[in-house]
Amino acid sequence: MSTKIRRGSATGKALILAAVLAVAMPGSAYAKTAEVTVVSPGPAMGPATPFTGVSSHADCPDGLVSGGGADQAIGSDEMSNGNHVMGMVPSADGATEYTDSPGIVGTDATHWMAFGGSGSRSSDAFSTTPYAICLDSNLIRHTQVVMNKAQGPSVGLSSKLVTATCPAGTVLIGGGARTTPASVGSLKPIAGFPTFDDAEHHFGSIAAGDGERDPDSWTAVGGIGGGRGADNMTYAYAICSTDGIGLKHVSTTVRFTEVSGPNAASTGQTATVGCSRGDGQLVSGGAAISGGNVTTTDFSKATSGGPHLNGSFPSDAAGTPIADGAADPSYWTAATHSGGSPSPGSYSDVWALCLDVRHGHKR
Repeated sequence: MSTKIRRGSATGKALILAAVLAVAMPGSAYAKTAEVTVVSPGPAMGPATPFTGVSSHADCPDGLVSGGGADQAIGSDEMSNGNHVMGMVPSADGATEYTDSPGIVGTDATHWMAFGGSGSRSSDAFSTTPYAICLDSNLIRHTQVVMNKAQGPSVGLSSKLVTATCPAGTVLIGGGARTTPASVGSLKPIAGFPTFDDAEHHFGSIAAGDGERDPDSWTAVGGIGGGRGADNMTYAYAICSTDGIGLKHVSTTVRFTEVSGPNAASTGQTATVGCSRGDGQLVSGGAAISGGNVTTTDFSKATSGGPHLNGSFPSDAAGTPIADGAADPSYWTAATHSGGSPSPGSYSDVWALCLDVRHGHKR
């Protein structure tokens, strides 16, 4: 079957003009797109015994995982002090982790794993719900996972910071944090955030601030209370595009906010931030409980040993977790907790990473 264009017709002239423009400006004929869907299978119950962990996973049936998170149920009595996030990481299959040699450890990950752990207190009410952010983009068709790791923290009331950096010529679209083992009950990741591998950000020690563009790294911070462990490990993961995507067509913007607290024992706090109009699509987020000023000074741990994360997840503007199957969320929420002791000077931090593939900007 053939289609003929009659010479002199208005329709024929319009089609010829469109064809000429498509040849002259090839990027204009096909709009760059980035859409996300949230996948969450619901809670994995546990851990119901002290000094143990539980794992769960969310899987992207279509598209690639650009980031993800977790949300925990902790109960309402004093046992609530014991549940904490142990990790939120990309995975090749939803059952195994990238823990071997640092570097590029995987490509085109489509799974997200969330880990919960218990300290000296546990409860049947504990659970961990994973959230995967599944990206569908005609510009970013492939991804790679970069992992870095370090031993520690091993001394009581200390922390360990680790940064994973994307290869040159690629774009950071998400990241994760993990600590092991769960048997050290006061060990947990207390931060995971976008940053830069440059002197201004002390090569990952200072987090990306509100409105900063195109971070290239993801930092994870492991914290410990009174426990010790020679085999403690902290892992950082950066989810990056592959190279050759044409960086002039893509940019990312960081949105960040910090709120005071929790300060009193056995209390929680939340902080929520979102992608503003013009920033692009939310593709991932980060969270921390800190000593404050994380975007202007090196990350510092809250002075108490108990502060921890109970959540880092896609949400609405009020901080309510996004439902399974929801499309294109705009907000990210951090949920923090003081533990069983007062934690004066604690702050709750949250980041949203927003991806714009329509306009980009000069780098």
